[in-house]
Parts: sequence; C-alpha cells; structure tokens
Amino acid sequence: MTYDEALSFWYGRINYEVRAAQPGDMKLERMRALLSLLGDPHDRVRLVHVTGTKGKGSTCAMIAQILRCAGYRVGLFTSPHLEHVEERIQVDGNCITHAELAARMDEVASAVRLLERHGAPITFFEIGTALGFLHFCYRRCDVAVIEVGLGGRFDSTNVCNPLVSVITNVGLDHMAQLGNTLEEIAFQKAGIIKHRVPVVSGVTQPGPREVVRKIATEMQSSLCEAREDFGYDYRMDPSGPRATISGARFADYLLPIGLAGEHQAANAAGAVAAIERLRATGMPISDAALSRGLATVRWPARIEQISERPTVILDTAHNVPSAEALVATLRQAFPVSGSKSVVFAVSSDKQYVEIIRILASYFDRFYFTKYGNPRGVPPEKLATILAEVAPGKAFTLHAKPSAAWGTARAAAGVNDLVCITGSVFLAGELRPILMSSDS
Repeated sequence: MTYDEALSFWYGRINYEVRAAQPGDMKLERMRALLSLLGDPHDRVRLVHVTGTKGKGSTCAMIAQILRCAGYRVGLFTSPHLEHVEERIQVDGNCITHAELAARMDEVASAVRLLERHGAPITFFEIGTALGFLHFCYRRCDVAVIEVGLGGRFDSTNVCNPLVSVITNVGLDHMAQLGNTLEEIAFQKAGIIKHRVPVVSGVTQPGPREVVRKIATEMQSSLCEAREDFGYDYRMDPSGPRATISGARFADYLLPIGLAGEHQAANAAGAVAAIERLRATGMPISDAALSRGLATVRWPARIEQISERPTVILDTAHNVPSAEALVATLRQAFPVSGSKSVVFAVSSDKQYVEIIRILASYFDRFYFTKYGNPRGVPPEKLATILAEVAPGKAFTLHAKPSAAWGTARAAAGVNDLVCITGSVFLAGELRPILMSSDS
C-alpha cells in the first residue's frame, strides 16, 4: 500500500466518531479475531490501560512522559486526533510516519479483508487499535500507554491484559452508549479491570465508587483510590502549577505540572499512583524521572495558551465536568481585566444545554459555529439555547470555525480573553490557523 491507499482504506470504514455508535455496535469478538490474524501484538507489549469521562488523554500523556524520562521506549495510543490521524499512534513522542502507517496498514488490511468475508465490517477505530498494537511491537516498545476510546467494557482496546488499569473519573457523557446514571457509566468504565491486575481509580462519587469497588473485588484486583489511598494539594506558583501528591503507600511528592488547572493535578495524582503500581511490578522509575515527566508533559488543546495579549486559549471541553474544569481554570490561572469571549461548537450527542449554561456563567460573548462533522449542532440551535439559559447574553453566528475565530480575534483587545472550546473537532480545525504566524 501507498500512504494515500492506506488512508483511503482506513477512512472508508464505519467511523463512530462521525456517526455515533449504538450499544449493539460495540463488540470485542471482531477485535480479538483481527488481532489473532496479526499474531496477537497486544500480548507482546507491556501495557497501561486508561479510561475515564475526562482527563484520560492527559493522564496517558503524563504516564507516557514519566516513563520516557525513566529511559523506556514508550508507545502512546490516544483518540481522537487534533490535526493528523498519525497523532493517535506515537512512540517516544513521535507520530507513526507515513511509510510506517502504509506498511502496517498493508498487514492490517489483509486481515480485515479475510475477516469480512464471513463477518461484520471492521470499524475505523478497530483498525486504528490494531495499527497501534502492531506498530508498538515493530518499534519494540518497552511499554505502551493505551487510552480507551469509549467507555471501557466493550471498547476495542479492552482486549489487552495490562500491568495496571486506570479509571480517572466518572461523569455523564456518551449516555446513549454507556447508560443514563453515573453508576451505569461506572460499570462500563470498570469493565477494563482485569483479574488480579492492580487498579488506580480517581472515582470519588459514592455510588460509582461502590461500583468500581465491587468489580475490583470480584476480579481480585488490588484497588488504589483517590481520597482513600492518594490525594493532592494544588497551588499556582509564579513559576507555574505545582501539586503536592501524597499517598498511603508512597512518600509525598512536591511536583511541577506542565498542564494548567487543578483538574490536571488530580490527573497527575492518578498518574503518580499508576507509576507506583508499575514500580511494584519491578520497573525502575526514579523520582527524578517522575518529577521531570510531569514538568515537561505537553498535551495540545487542553487549556493551551496560544497568546497573552489578548489571552487566547484553545481547549476541547465537550462534557459537563470538562466545562466546569475549564471555567474554574480560566478564573484561577488566566485573570483578565477585559471582556471574555468563547468560540463554541459541539456535537449533538453531548449535554450541550448544560455546557452552555456553565460557559455563560463566565463568558460575556459567544461566537457559535459548526465544524465539518455531521454530528455538529447548528449554530442557530445553540443560540436559541443560550437565549433560554442566559437571556440577553451576546452572540453571533458563523458558518465556519475560521470565520468565528476571525471575528472574535478582530474584536479582542489586548486585555481581553478569547477561548475556543466544545470539541476536539473544533480545536483540530482551528489549531493550524492559531499557530500560524499571521494568527
């Protein structure tokens, strides 16, 4: 295959990031059969498996960076991507190359065609998962950090047997697929817990926490819980965010964090607890590597500051907990004396009414738009909701994200703040424009 042929094959598959999946769409049998034809690459690499409603990508980035600083060759599988599909599959911070993707896809496509002669079509995400596992084997990774795509129990990544499983938290998101209560969603996310594999859980709500505890007990898996076994204190120093991370099973750490927001300190605490579990398996990881990893971790479009005058923030908050964390972090870490505006677009399967309500408590003006994905909510509908939840709040409508950003940027003074948020798809469309020299 050429690179273009590989992309054409990949993007020709059913893609539930574009068309929302239904509960019956998620099955592991296809994934196991596909990996079996490829020699079970997921069984040939040490793995860390991470799920959660929010923060799982940041937590994966933290764990991977700590392990890199400890001298390991580290694979990282995340989704969705911002700008280029190759971002999903990285080794030591470098995306899979075009040549590597084409070579791996040649193998994967042969297996896919064989399976599809007698079974259901293989999906976009299943192919991406297989590519990741296969690439990490070819690159002889010492360890790979794997982010769950959706939920956990029936996610394509849940064929792996990791060294440690991590659940960052539980919130209301993807309810059509995962359930309408926090307990139902916790059940799906706790599906990544494997027999006698240690679990780190950041779940703190009583009901969901009991669900995680019950499943960990059934699986005979040792459980390390936020507020019970580890915790953190967060503060903003002149030099940046810092956290004191403490644990019942490890000494306290005072650590700089390369990502802004108290929610990132919570993610860092979970990452440290996961590193402690890896140490217990015999992996040497120094305190210096741990500190350096958290200080140098970068994760684009997660409250990413693009400029200072005006303050421009790029973010991907697409559920209620993420929107709450965004507003709290903007208040604390990016105080401005001028006006505050938001460029906003969102997918139709999100709790966008509540998200808009949260954002309206902070932002003065909305620039509503829609990105190039059929799941996007029309700007006119978003404006109607804003008028209901925050009457009189200023807004404008824009057919394209670039137009929304251009109008917002032109109106911003040096003391103002402009934030882009609501979706990874929106951030992905606008980040190249923001990062260009004439932005």
